Amino acid sequence: MKQNLSDLSLTALAPIVWGSTYIVSTEFLAGFSPMTVAMLRALPAGVLLLAFVRQLPTGIWWLRSFILGALNISIFLSMLFVAAYRLPGGVAGTILSAQPLIVVFLASLLLSVRLRAPAVLGALAGMIGVALLVLTPDAALDLIGIAAGLAGAASMAMGVTLARKWQPSVSALTFTAWQLTTGGLLLAPVVVLVDGSIPVPTLSNLMGLVWLGLIGAALTYALWFRGIGRLAPSVVSSLLFLSPLTAVLLGWVFLGQSLMVLQIIGIALIIGSIWLIQRSS
Repeated sequence: MKQNLSDLSLTALAPIVWGSTYIVSTEFLAGFSPMTVAMLRALPAGVLLLAFVRQLPTGIWWLRSFILGALNISIFLSMLFVAAYRLPGGVAGTILSAQPLIVVFLASLLLSVRLRAPAVLGALAGMIGVALLVLTPDAALDLIGIAAGLAGAASMAMGVTLARKWQPSVSALTFTAWQLTTGGLLLAPVVVLVDGSIPVPTLSNLMGLVWLGLIGAALTYALWFRGIGRLAPSVVSSLLFLSPLTAVLLGWVFLGQSLMVLQIIGIALIIGSIWLIQRSS
């Protein structure tokens, strides 16, 4: 039980740190597009980790690394980029929060994990909690944005499930290095096509990139993939509900944003959903 709690706490640090992405991007990287930030977040961190672990994939792991890098990094972040531009943040966040629910069914299909009603109910409760936390009454809908959000959620859900199914006999740090590097390499041509060029970074920009790259990618993805190898996929994916929760709390603390009664109810639902999914597994 102690080990499980330790694994849960360490894995939860990843989505909590990822919740800082919005405030760091807006305050330190205002001149950079989300796609450029995603590439600069993944590729340098992956190359740095590769230089540290000094271990490249072999055999089938070249293909698997590119597949996982695409699902967990490239496709997910690209679809997130499209959804964020075409939908209000609350709508995009609510749609992307479908990921834990998708994982519950994918784990049953691909990993022969028993489908449990509490896990499904917990994932639905988490989605409702995120909706209460970030959705606004005047939110507009866009079919392309909704499709992109669902594709992003499905991409990372498949990435989480396959990362559990394809556990390699290497450290979590090495596994992370492979995926961040391949994901960043796949994003590079997209950045060239979409953005054309990368702005020359200022000192403030570099501070933001160091946080997102070293802490928000290298460290947190290592903790994330470590957790995938030790915890049930549904439990790991449910922790992603902590990202919008962290983003809202940071906005409340540092940007003076308000925290309404419905948002407080949403926070309670998110915490309850994570507990319910953890109990069900």
